[in-house]
Amino acid sequence: MTESSSPRRVAILGGLRTPFCRAGGAFVDASSKEMLTAVMKALVERYELKGQRLGDVSAGATFKHPRDWNLTREAVLDSGLARETSAFDLQRACGTSLSACVLIGHKIALGGIEVGIGAGVDSVSDMPMEFTDRLRHNLLAASRARTLGQRLKCFARIRPGDLKPQAPGVTEPHTGLSMGQSCEQMARAWKVSRESQDKLSLASHRHAAEAWEKGFYADLVVPFSGVERDNNMRADSSLEKLAKLRTSFARDSQATLTAGNSSALTDGSAGVLLASEKWARERNLPIQAWLVDSEVAAVNFIDGDPGPDGLLMAPAYAVSRLLERNNLGFADFDFFEIHEAFAAQVLCTLKAWEDPGFCRERLGRIEPLGEIDREKLNTVGGSVALGHPFGATGARIVATLAKLLAQKGGGRGLISICTGGGMGVTAILEAAQD
Repeated sequence: MTESSSPRRVAILGGLRTPFCRAGGAFVDASSKEMLTAVMKALVERYELKGQRLGDVSAGATFKHPRDWNLTREAVLDSGLARETSAFDLQRACGTSLSACVLIGHKIALGGIEVGIGAGVDSVSDMPMEFTDRLRHNLLAASRARTLGQRLKCFARIRPGDLKPQAPGVTEPHTGLSMGQSCEQMARAWKVSRESQDKLSLASHRHAAEAWEKGFYADLVVPFSGVERDNNMRADSSLEKLAKLRTSFARDSQATLTAGNSSALTDGSAGVLLASEKWARERNLPIQAWLVDSEVAAVNFIDGDPGPDGLLMAPAYAVSRLLERNNLGFADFDFFEIHEAFAAQVLCTLKAWEDPGFCRERLGRIEPLGEIDREKLNTVGGSVALGHPFGATGARIVATLAKLLAQKGGGRGLISICTGGGMGVTAILEAAQD
């Protein structure tokens, strides 16, 4: 792109995903590579891309085996795309696939490529297992040993306890706290009640179930491993049932987070096809939406205040900067797709945007951002109901919002995703009106 030229519009042509299934269940024998490849193949078939070379493909997973060091490229090689299609991995925890879509969008906007895919995957069922450093060091030393005696010495230093596997966790290395424990702190700081969390969770399940029954997801979800629908939804849930659940991350009288108002560990994959307007028009492919802008943020969750600086509060900052740059307010949006890592996280963020002190002192705003219309929030279900394969959620949301905007025939949508490491990824989509 020359200095005098303007960025090109980035078209979202559509997205697809596997069903999202609870970890340890339907996809227990499926690898991340298999799920990501399945989504790539489905996009190739849907958009008649077989044998074509795309400009680039970006995807990632939060948890990967060492053998998957080139995960996205390997999936592309088996997808039906031309094998000359380049690909690269990235990882930003729960914001992975939204970041992938944004990076592909930037390449298109700058004229570097015409078309690409942003995607993500995660399989908690196929999570890599770790062992002690002593076991690893001695096995590596044994592999370098020149004689049987040297190898036996290495093996002799291994202790029974070294053979106990250690599954990777979703704890923060700097704090030692899990996301749930960190969010519990946020809920207390922002005085978010359990009842309000349960109400938001119930709405998520009911919206998701209704969307499935109305056929909204029929062309967004492709069958995989004999499964055709998400299996985490609880259409028969109720506030009474949710109220009976034990708290999950603390046991004292102030604890509020439960399995019912938190997203479940989930397996699944999702991908989105993005292109320049020219590329789409030349092929008579309908454009569902435009990827208008994006913003990221991070907070000091290590030694900051668990309220404004809580682990999952970064989207509150990113959205503010994004809206200011685009001269927009909440009243300018028709849909809000806020990732439900925990119902409490969503409610803490909404409270922050409504709080005059937070908006003035942390966001530098004279007036609060204000309330959002709850009728516009996660209207076809959120992560609490649909599930949350860490690396796939962003692409799931982009595909969902693009379809909502296309169905409406106009309007604008806001995406907000919190991530591990105290980060947030946000984006604005607008309907493509021909």
